Amino acid sequence: MKKIFLSFTAILVCALSLASQAQILIGQTAGFTGAVGAGVKETTDGAVLYFNSVNAKGGVGGQKIELISMDDKFDVPLAVDNTRKLIQEKNVVAMFLTRGTPHTEAIIPLLDKHGVPLVGPSAGSMVLHQPVRKHVFNVRATYQREAEKVISHFATMGITRIALVYTDDSFGADGLAGAQKGMTRAKLTPVAIEKLNRANPDFSGITPKIYQANAQAVIMVASGQAVAAGLKALRAAGSAAQVATLSNNASSGFAKSLGDNARGVIVTQVFPSERSINYSMVKEAQDLLKASSKAPGELSPAMLEGFAAAKVLVESLRRAGPKPSRETIQTALEGMRKFDLGGLEVNFSPEDHTGLDFADLSIIGADGKFKR
Repeated sequence: MKKIFLSFTAILVCALSLASQAQILIGQTAGFTGAVGAGVKETTDGAVLYFNSVNAKGGVGGQKIELISMDDKFDVPLAVDNTRKLIQEKNVVAMFLTRGTPHTEAIIPLLDKHGVPLVGPSAGSMVLHQPVRKHVFNVRATYQREAEKVISHFATMGITRIALVYTDDSFGADGLAGAQKGMTRAKLTPVAIEKLNRANPDFSGITPKIYQANAQAVIMVASGQAVAAGLKALRAAGSAAQVATLSNNASSGFAKSLGDNARGVIVTQVFPSERSINYSMVKEAQDLLKASSKAPGELSPAMLEGFAAAKVLVESLRRAGPKPSRETIQTALEGMRKFDLGGLEVNFSPEDHTGLDFADLSIIGADGKFKR
């Protein structure tokens, strides 16, 4: 009898131990090293900040959230391979916070094949919004909307001689399309349109053309490293043109990479200011950051993007029932209406996976921080 009791106790202890370790596995592939490393780290830090706060309160339905992040070095084939491993070998219930338009495009066949939802890709190309990608749920505005807003801003200021520089991939082409729409609306014509090699961003041939065109402003649709190199080349050539770039570079790491050239650079934003505590989401993120001993010291726009995406993912897990699966998370996301992030409202439906449409402009100040 004693032997039976001990066996039962051992089974009970084991069961309780497994229950306490129950986890919801979420997959992420992104370029933690390489051209976008600074921004990727910051968006992920913001997401982890929220996941940690949820886990500290018992997780979702008693299950902790585990984010499995893999470095794809901003390489498309590696992003596909990482996603395959996460879906087929790690059995994640959702993908999360990928980085890069061509990278996200490349993994969509895997998402569709296995019915895995992707929440919050850190990319705003129209190709991820229209036509609707069944398993892609965006938590940010499009790059085209951002680019149009920059052109409108310049036109309002009387700046008419605008040059466009874009990376030779789907991200660059999308940003270029938005800028051209804005130019058409403002009845302007670019003084120069230059394509930039993504793998080897060489400005030696581009900079003289922009300088000779006497551009008053240059919009760069490129990675942070490329924009930093381009800005340095422009200043070395004697150009004082106003430089603007998109929200893929809305990280404090990007601002630091510009060095002495940072002041005055315009960066579009897809979330409110990280210091705007009138938005309860911003206040929540600030408070959690202050209370965290492991997180970086200051909230950045990139961190806020990751934080917002994490809130949407967690809400979908809560709505997915006691045992969230790929199917129930997909259903929960498509039924998400008027979800208050904390001052911003997220809406999804089977016909619309954009989520948010907020867009704003910021400028980097003398202190290296984004000003609104």
